[in-house]
Amino acid sequence: MSYTEQQVAAVAKREKNTKRTYLVVNPLQGKHVPVSPGKTLAMFEALSDLLLEAYGDERLLLIGFAETATAAGAAAAGRLGSLYMQTTREELEGATYFYFSERHSHAAEQKLVREDLERAVSLAERIVFIEDEITTGDTIQNIVELLERAFPGRFCYSAASLQNGMDESHRQAYEKKGIRLHWLVKTSHEGYEERASACPEDGIRHECVRKKPEVSWEEYTVHGGRDARRLVDGKDYERACRQMGQEILERVPWKPEERVLVLGTEEFMYPSILLASLMEDKGMQVWCHATTRSPIAVSKEKSYPLHERYELASLYDQKRRTFLYDLGAYDRVYIVTDAQEREKEGLYSLINALALWGNDQISVIRWKA
Repeated sequence: MSYTEQQVAAVAKREKNTKRTYLVVNPLQGKHVPVSPGKTLAMFEALSDLLLEAYGDERLLLIGFAETATAAGAAAAGRLGSLYMQTTREELEGATYFYFSERHSHAAEQKLVREDLERAVSLAERIVFIEDEITTGDTIQNIVELLERAFPGRFCYSAASLQNGMDESHRQAYEKKGIRLHWLVKTSHEGYEERASACPEDGIRHECVRKKPEVSWEEYTVHGGRDARRLVDGKDYERACRQMGQEILERVPWKPEERVLVLGTEEFMYPSILLASLMEDKGMQVWCHATTRSPIAVSKEKSYPLHERYELASLYDQKRRTFLYDLGAYDRVYIVTDAQEREKEGLYSLINALALWGNDQISVIRWKA
């Protein structure tokens, strides 16, 4: 399946970010913009097919970038039957890290678990970095240099993205380093900054409300969880996500004719998208997206991708600001997370945001090991 720049690249304005003033929002990705999970998974499958054709016989480790490419990476690893892990900004118990930065990001520090990469040396021959969008490729080049120092000559390297906005000089730099590139859509960032700046920041913004909500909700715990911040087998991870989804369909009320929203949380996207897909298969009208660390300006302009913003406390750290965009009214809402219960203000703020649209049939699903 082929895609166009108009389908996958909507230009938005970053809030108070002098490193890069614009952000490319992919309306099909299931992150910022509510979308049918079927459309999201179809796009991920198209990217996976490129890798299957290129590396069908190689032993691969796919690495998805947090936050936005974690689901794309996991989906590709499941389809290819490869190893998978994602970058993270969270602290993991008992782990040490390789640290690196995304210079243009609002939350620049990223890391990979050192112990898992050491394990992968004997299990994989090529690392494929999965991104939603590559602009200069500097971040991936920096990681490659870091890993080459730690594991000289042990891996070949590739990068695959839903969008590629690299100019010729950056592509040549990758070619010289032997890093192969794959993408679904070639984009040009010419005029992006001007387009973002021209949009008025007159969208609706809601401040964070941390008090206990007046609406009630149901909580469910599903065991058998996997943490893709650590090294996992891609097919095993996909299987576990589907089993989680099937258990939820058996335990949580639903009706085929309902309008449903399924929300992931920050880096935790793929399990919620798969659950949403299973619900869509049952005949429900389903939309999915996720909370995010990205503070993006909102506008009333119809051509602008995001129109209403809800500030939240993070479900992982209530001192951290997170955001959700363009909520609506649904018959049922399912929040799918691997966050621990201790950060109550994060959950309260999310449910308060949902209640602004009259959403009062809310289920919180926690996936645990």
